[in-house]
Amino acid sequence: MTEFRNTAQPDRDWWSALWPDPRDTLETLGIAGDGSLVDVCCGDGHFTVPAADLVSGPVYAVDLDGELLAALEDRVEDQETVTTVEGDATTLPDLLPERVECALLANTLHGIPEKTAFAEAVAGVLEPDGRFVVINWVDAPPSETPVLDEPRGPPEELRMTPEETIAAVEPAGFQARETVSVSPHHYAVIFERT
Repeated sequence: MTEFRNTAQPDRDWWSALWPDPRDTLETLGIAGDGSLVDVCCGDGHFTVPAADLVSGPVYAVDLDGELLAALEDRVEDQETVTTVEGDATTLPDLLPERVECALLANTLHGIPEKTAFAEAVAGVLEPDGRFVVINWVDAPPSETPVLDEPRGPPEELRMTPEETIAAVEPAGFQARETVSVSPHHYAVIFERT
């Protein structure tokens, strides 16, 4: 398994401190109501679990790490709408059995080498006018984005401004619709497939 650069899954305490209310974050980003979703590079499902409660359609949780997916499966054994998929997210159209209305990518884009090609893979699984929600760390040194009183997040040279995120994703067939602050250390860009 080859991981994207600097995207190891943090431990549960760290993740919960970073995102204490993932459901509220998803609601802020408009991920609620009818529809289907793929949580790309989902880890152990910190956002997948609340997403399954917010959307009425299927939720696909995609990750390279089978152990993290097994942990997610333990957390959602009563939620029949969640399907875990082990595989390389750069081949997303080959991994999902159907198109979805929304794709979520949290804390990962900075470490993907071919960002536009990756966004093209996401476009390949979205319905027409589907949304791609990208959550990124703010462009600041880790010392300015502490979690549990320690510098956290990717190295500064990997961090992206909202404009850099838009420049990487829009050429893959998307239009940026909104940029939203979602935590002291993160922003989200909401794209629509064109």
